[in-house]
Amino acid sequence: MKPKKIGSMMRIVEIAWLAVAAMSLVEVFMRWENDRDKALMFGGFFLLAAFMYFFRKKQRFKYIRRNQDQD
Repeated sequence: MKPKKIGSMMRIVEIAWLAVAAMSLVEVFMRWENDRDKALMFGGFFLLAAFMYFFRKKQRFKYIRRNQDQD
């Protein structure tokens, strides 16, 4: 697979993690008063998704840098 295509696919995965984080944060605010246990669970999902976003972003930059060095 071409490096540019892989880089764009990695970017799509980053955006997907951002979407999961955003949806989880909305669920936290919606459920906080009525069902605190589920709100805390979605808070955990938010933290996981935020971590995965930054982790994947750093991984993509390393991948791009490594491919530029090989050229």
